[in-house]
Amino acid sequence: MPQHASNTPVCRDCDGFPVVAITTGTRNPDGTRTTLTVTCPSCQGTGRRTPAALIRAGR
Repeated sequence: MPQHASNTPVCRDCDGFPVVAITTGTRNPDGTRTTLTVTCPSCQGTGRRTPAALIRAGR
């Protein structure tokens, strides 16, 4: 049976991937890579967009 995709609004800037880990190229003393965690500034790490009507109503 086919699965239907949910109709949740996805952030247009991060495309639903709000938090990413970026390697810096250096290694820790135990041999693991040093990473930075970065969140999407548009959706503040939620991965979903807020409808424009709600943003305008808050002003």
